[in-house]
Amino acid sequence: GFDLSKHVLPFLPHQAWLDHHSRSLGLFIDGKFERPADRQSHSLSDSKGTVVCHTTIAAEDDISQCASSSVNGYKAWSSLTCFQRAKVLLRMVSVLGQHGQCVSELCEMCEASCSSSSLVRLLQFYSSWAQLRDTLITSWTPLGEGTPVQLTINVHIYWSVFVLIESFLLLGNSVIVVPGRSAAPPALLLAQLFTTAGLPAGALNVLTGSDITLSAKVAQNPNVSYITYSGNKEDGVTLCKNTAGLGVPVSVSPCIGATCPFIVFESADIDSAVDEVIEAAFKKKKEVHWVLCVQESVVDSVMDRLKLRMAGMKCVSLLSDEHRTLVDAAVQEAQQQGATLIQSSAAPPSGAQYPPTVLCNAAPSSPCVRTPSPGPLLPLMTFRSNTEAVTLGNHSPHGQAASIWTEDLTLALETANGLSVGSVWVNSHSVSDPCLPSSGHKDSGTCTDGGQEGLYQFLRPSSSTSRPRSSHVSMDYSKFGTAASPAVIPNESDPSRQVFNFVGGKACKSVSGSSVAVQSPGGDRVLAYCPDGGRKDVRNAVEAAIKVQPGWMKKSPTGRAPSLYSLAKGLESKKQDVAKAVSLQTGLSAEESGKEVELSIARLNVWAAYCDKIRGGSLPMPSSGSALSFPEALGVVGVVLPDKNPLLSMVTLLGAAIATGNAVVMVPSQKYPLPALAFVQVLQSSDLPAGLVNIISGDGDQMTAALANHSVIKAIWYWGSAEGCQYLQHTCTNPLKTLRLFCQKDGGGMDWTQPEPSFLEEMWRNAVQWKSVWIPTA
Repeated sequence: GFDLSKHVLPFLPHQAWLDHHSRSLGLFIDGKFERPADRQSHSLSDSKGTVVCHTTIAAEDDISQCASSSVNGYKAWSSLTCFQRAKVLLRMVSVLGQHGQCVSELCEMCEASCSSSSLVRLLQFYSSWAQLRDTLITSWTPLGEGTPVQLTINVHIYWSVFVLIESFLLLGNSVIVVPGRSAAPPALLLAQLFTTAGLPAGALNVLTGSDITLSAKVAQNPNVSYITYSGNKEDGVTLCKNTAGLGVPVSVSPCIGATCPFIVFESADIDSAVDEVIEAAFKKKKEVHWVLCVQESVVDSVMDRLKLRMAGMKCVSLLSDEHRTLVDAAVQEAQQQGATLIQSSAAPPSGAQYPPTVLCNAAPSSPCVRTPSPGPLLPLMTFRSNTEAVTLGNHSPHGQAASIWTEDLTLALETANGLSVGSVWVNSHSVSDPCLPSSGHKDSGTCTDGGQEGLYQFLRPSSSTSRPRSSHVSMDYSKFGTAASPAVIPNESDPSRQVFNFVGGKACKSVSGSSVAVQSPGGDRVLAYCPDGGRKDVRNAVEAAIKVQPGWMKKSPTGRAPSLYSLAKGLESKKQDVAKAVSLQTGLSAEESGKEVELSIARLNVWAAYCDKIRGGSLPMPSSGSALSFPEALGVVGVVLPDKNPLLSMVTLLGAAIATGNAVVMVPSQKYPLPALAFVQVLQSSDLPAGLVNIISGDGDQMTAALANHSVIKAIWYWGSAEGCQYLQHTCTNPLKTLRLFCQKDGGGMDWTQPEPSFLEEMWRNAVQWKSVWIPTA
């Protein structure tokens, strides 16, 4: 039995807790603080510049010790039943209640504000999921079962730390936390409190260090099986590049520095909207930059209220004189472009302070809108219609969140549906609850946080195998995919055996006008000449896809299903021709080839049936109001197809993508391209919109590089070489792309013939991103 009285810490406010540790915080490893004598340390200062404590910088030996501790912690934690794990998480509620003041004060000191009540809500939500894991999340197992999962955090938002830790722990994983400098003290206190609540030693370890390179060093340990990062974009990109080639999945959530629209319609309560935008833009610590979008008919009223509310507001302290220089430059450039200012007071001539400032009539192309500088600046733009409001809201490269103000619920939901963001707040802002799933849209990340949906990124179907770790390969990224294709010949050499790509709804040759000879399995004869596609072919395919994808996504799921049923029927009518192509290319018998075609027809019918089954819904809220969650298409998906089951794998991935509203640019297996190109005749007779599905054959590395460097493509699903996997993880960072990477030499990662429901569920979950809409009531 667990005796709480033997484990509870003395009731300590944050200053007393720091004094208890002599204001020198060690590493938290194996359930206790470790302070190696020869380690360097960082000093942490409060907002007034006073040094409040020192944190230890972890060394190589500490990383090894931490990883070993996590393995042992995993064994102890995962061996508990779901009920036992839920009890530990619920016990943390009691511990947090006793030490809530200490947690709140420490978070406030570190500018990582998070209320104790919100943390209690998190614990209650995730403890219930820990209890129900084996009941409601069946046929799934943690990624890298048997190894710890690294949780990499460089963030000031304590909420994000808590959400990710709870998500990992409830599934039975162990966790290594690598916090940023300012988040280190709250993270260390959190680990100590979890141990107090009965979490086994080693299940939660905390390593503090100098910068993001510590996270990369931890990732290189062979016991680490997953990395997730939450913080600023620059450090997230560095982490992706430093961990490329290790064979470890990495998800990134750049939650600091994003630009978010604050949209005010003429039907809004103007007084409430103005009060809240001032609170969000000037009074709260800014993790995001708000852009105020106001309907033209009420812009004068909004500006008058802004002047009134902002009168007398004090100047905001900046971090440095360099930030003051950036703010001055941003304001000057905005004025040169026609913006006018609303300021609470005149700006001081010098110093690291600046008054709250609204930049009225800012241009959408202005740097103060697209790449805001640090400081209390709020750009204001105007719109006339709902369509213009959505266009302004989607103008930013980020897609984290938006706030909509109107008393017309229909208008609010229509606008929310059009915005490409993960969270939408109606007549509110910055509201969080763990039951709401939210994905980073556009350049705002590659993971889903919150809700049941947020748990699946850390799971894999039980029927699949765990992916092996790999080693970093020394390679010149600038030269990847630049080698010429072998045996390139003009198309005109043998037109009778020429096969075609499929771009924009038409069968076509490559832009280069060249082809590659496809040999029989024995290499004794030429079967066909495939187009040798390249960067320009990918460009044309993406242009066709981006034109049609928004309309396809808006089409109702029941409207998409008939097109997939029709595609399956078309494949059945061409069964003999396609089976012959499979047999000629792969060397399979006629019976085996026919079986693969039959499985492909059945798989397309399954995806047609899935179309209207992939839905979100209303979520239970702890406070008054309603919340909705629903999946949305990613956009344009690039797919480099596997060698294994070349037809079945293609229709499986094709079906998953278009059933959920995406468009695809597919690159057939370089070894077996003919089955995919034979499928072109099926696509030609289908009723799918032209440009929705594009198939381009060519050199695998060259096509991979073309997909990776196209800014419109949101996700890439890749089966290929270890070098290709490493290249994609290193390159697909600007903008961030969602990656699914499989090394073919390791078997490609899946059995395409399996009928397990979790296998197809994983497919569609990887083809969507989640949006939540919060609608409060009075």
